[in-house]
Amino acid sequence: MTQPLNQVKEWEQRRDEANRYYQRGKFQESLDLATKNLHLARAIRDRARESHTLNDLGLAHLSCWQPQRALERFHQALSVAIEIGNAPAKATALSNLGSTYSRLGRFSQALEYFDKALPIFRRSQDTQSEVSTLNDIALIYTRLEEPKRALLLQHQILRMRRLLGDFSGEATTLNGIGFAYNVLGKFEQALEFFQAALPIQRAVKNLLGEATTLNNIASIYSELGKPKQALLLYHQVLLTRRAISDRSGEATTLHNIGFTYSTLTEHRQAMKFYKQAMKFYKQAMKFYKQAIAIYQQLGDSLGEISTLLNMGTLYATTRRKKMARSCYQNAQELAEQIEHQPLLEKVQQFIDSL
Repeated sequence: MTQPLNQVKEWEQRRDEANRYYQRGKFQESLDLATKNLHLARAIRDRARESHTLNDLGLAHLSCWQPQRALERFHQALSVAIEIGNAPAKATALSNLGSTYSRLGRFSQALEYFDKALPIFRRSQDTQSEVSTLNDIALIYTRLEEPKRALLLQHQILRMRRLLGDFSGEATTLNGIGFAYNVLGKFEQALEFFQAALPIQRAVKNLLGEATTLNNIASIYSELGKPKQALLLYHQVLLTRRAISDRSGEATTLHNIGFTYSTLTEHRQAMKFYKQAMKFYKQAMKFYKQAIAIYQQLGDSLGEISTLLNMGTLYATTRRKKMARSCYQNAQELAEQIEHQPLLEKVQQFIDSL
């Protein structure tokens, strides 16, 4: 009797340690500990803890940008939760599957899993998980270019976060609201919400969240025609992304730097600025290519498509239509693979513009 109790205690302590690593962005360390915990849970035949560990492993794989491995673990967690009749664990696995499919750009599948998870969270009065799932749904609406639907959800989420006293979550939602306003072209309102999120991220010492917020503020500066201010922030963000080994964030930031360098050329209209303009084009392409390499390693099709479209536009601007068409066609193939109809239509518009 003593041995199983000791092993349960060992499992709990290791899970706490894995969670601490996860919160600090040390995802590989978290993954290694969760793998040991899975062996232990199976050794003591504790199916409930096995389900928890499979979810932990899935999250670690997802953060290490191994989405297919994450899907395997979440599906395993779901099977175990259904087998033992554990409704909260079932809802967690469903929500995690939704998040993974969302990252892969398979939004219809993601929404199906979120819709199954929501009523379970509500029945079990797990408000924190309900809010997190609603936030994921709102982000999908934003990415599907339905920002008004996203805003309705985000404002609802903000009220719930504040009632819960979820300080860190409040910053996440403020970012989400800002992002939706950005998509709507309401840049001043977007900036207001991003700036409200920043001191919260700094207060809770969330480096990843702070980098995300600074990245969003930089994107607003770029939209407002202030590319130099944007570049200063992007380079700051890039250092943070690399310091915390955020490969996905690093790729996004490299993409944003490349795009901002390309916009600088718009201000070089006179012939005497031609060489300066070409310099910016080369810098832009260098950062785009770095971003593409990382997106391909991570299997992030959406990030790769976005970068390919911007590369194609840059080639088209410099009258290299063959190169532009190649970029657009590569983007089209990726959009077909992930069955993203709105994105396919957008890519076709780029091809037709040549």
